[in-house]
Amino acid sequence: MSDDEKAAKELVETLRDGEKGFTAAADKLRDGDHPEWATLMQRLSEERAGFRQEIVALGHDYGDDVDESGTAAAAVHRGWIALKDALTGDDAGGVLGAAATGEDHAVSEYEKALEQDLSAGFREVVSRQHQAVVAARDEVKALQAAD
Repeated sequence: MSDDEKAAKELVETLRDGEKGFTAAADKLRDGDHPEWATLMQRLSEERAGFRQEIVALGHDYGDDVDESGTAAAAVHRGWIALKDALTGDDAGGVLGAAATGEDHAVSEYEKALEQDLSAGFREVVSRQHQAVVAARDEVKALQAAD
């Protein structure tokens, strides 16, 4: 398995988890004191879906099926919103904290991918997505600090 394929599989899982997590966060925040936070979470969920689709399409271009689930790292991280919800209920600060934790994980996965020997075209995509994920994490952490 190439470094591109290994990195792509990990990132696809991370992005799938982020997509689901941000959707859950948006659902929790929608009826709260800050509905604009729900709008942001939904936008980030859609961004993650787009990133995932982009990586899957690149994999298909190379003949790789990178859209299979079940990596060990992702399995450990999966359900980050559900776990946090069990502890915090509908508390906006708790939901933002879970989202920030999820984004820290996503940034870490992108950084691990960038340490690998990726092809030039895939590295360009991963680097661009990494910048967007870092910006999203910073945005979520700023909301968390303002709460």
